[in-house]
Amino acid sequence: MATMTLLDDLGIPVLAAPMAGGPTTPELVVAAAAAGGLGVLAAGYRTAEALAEQVAAVRQTTGTFGVNLFAPNPVPVERDAYDTYRDRIRHDAERFEVDVPAEPREDDDAWQAKLDLLVADPVPLVSFTFGLPSDRDIDRLRKVGTTTAQTVTSAQEARAAEQAGVDLLVVQAPAAGGHSGTLTPEHVPVDRPLPGLVAEIAATSRKPIVAAGGIMTTANVASALDAGALAVAVGTALLLSPEAGTSAAHRAALLGPDRGSTLMTRAFSGRPARAIPNRFLASHHGGAPSGYPAIHHLTSPIRKAAGAAGDPDYVNLWAGTGYRSIRERPAADTFADLTSGL
Repeated sequence: MATMTLLDDLGIPVLAAPMAGGPTTPELVVAAAAAGGLGVLAAGYRTAEALAEQVAAVRQTTGTFGVNLFAPNPVPVERDAYDTYRDRIRHDAERFEVDVPAEPREDDDAWQAKLDLLVADPVPLVSFTFGLPSDRDIDRLRKVGTTTAQTVTSAQEARAAEQAGVDLLVVQAPAAGGHSGTLTPEHVPVDRPLPGLVAEIAATSRKPIVAAGGIMTTANVASALDAGALAVAVGTALLLSPEAGTSAAHRAALLGPDRGSTLMTRAFSGRPARAIPNRFLASHHGGAPSGYPAIHHLTSPIRKAAGAAGDPDYVNLWAGTGYRSIRERPAADTFADLTSGL
């Protein structure tokens, strides 16, 4: 079975999770392969052309890698809620002298163009998050020899993914940094430990499982494997590696004073995502509407300007619950520590 071979051929049961928006780079993906694991490029927010360039860059060094796609699962924002939130963040836009869109922007992150690219130029693994692709789209990838994976956050989602025909499941707990992969983003996922979620899904699913969310130590890895996962995916633990494309503002926040426990918020994108608290969250966490990708596009000019200014208080500081444990070191050292003694 292709899925079992893909995971069984790894030297270590660890994947470098796709982190869209900059942190995942070809260098980080290559570092994961060099350590014996597998890295996954983040196609989210990139054009198909930019993705093709990253795929080519990785292939110069390794053939062991994957690509993650944002599968369409729009949550249209109510127009009144959009206008109210736009008025609410207007003073933040004025702070950075940027304009925010007056009209809600809805798109599918160039889904078809990226899918067509990966059918024409196959990679070993393609994973999906945010939405569940059609059976036909999944079959197109499988026919060219690609292993397919679906991010799920519940047993119900796992059943739907299995019925759709994916090869493996990426079981994500709410402790994960960045966006939740929930298929029902109008609802915030119920907080629960990763091992329990993995065990529940493993008890009924025939699909191999990659466990994600809160993986920061060897003990976390062992617990996920003991619960039924064949491998784990790590993201937050790699944010301070030199291979990661984590922004200067994001790095400054991770290395600076403790900002407190992470929050699951819609403030930046209109979709549940876990972030480190900052001034933007303090002001808008409670008033953010549900609506993706419209709210993502609404706040984007502010976040980009803040990032360019090196200001961590107005950017999305995605991080998992264990972010205080991150160390500034090469990715190879993190992979070694995570698998020591397994």
